[in-house]
Amino acid sequence: MQKAAEWKVTSKYFLEASIAYWHTIKEDRPEKWESILQLYNYLLQIEYSATAALNRTFALSKARSKNEALNEAKKLKLEKSHFYFLLLAEFYNEIDKTQVKPNLEKALSLAKTSAEKKVIQRKINALNS
Repeated sequence: MQKAAEWKVTSKYFLEASIAYWHTIKEDRPEKWESILQLYNYLLQIEYSATAALNRTFALSKARSKNEALNEAKKLKLEKSHFYFLLLAEFYNEIDKTQVKPNLEKALSLAKTSAEKKVIQRKINALNS
């Protein structure tokens, strides 16, 4: 990491490794998430990916607020991603409980593997009980 930090050009691999490093820190402090958020901001400038953009909104929710993250996530419009709808459900869980189940149901309809479907179905079942 130190050698990579000395390079004149920061690569996406260095940024991804830096993000992974911050995830190894157990303490869940805003400073940790602000660092991750800034790394995602830089990563998205170097090379955009929908996954990185979605992960950035999660970091934003931890560093700042669920409302701000929800507004950013909605702008992504990743309507074909079950991860997108899972994240929306996560945000709505603290903002508007009536929106949790519809987003989980949409995620379930888009999930590709049986393992993903089981996890999402358990979340829906937990809401119903």
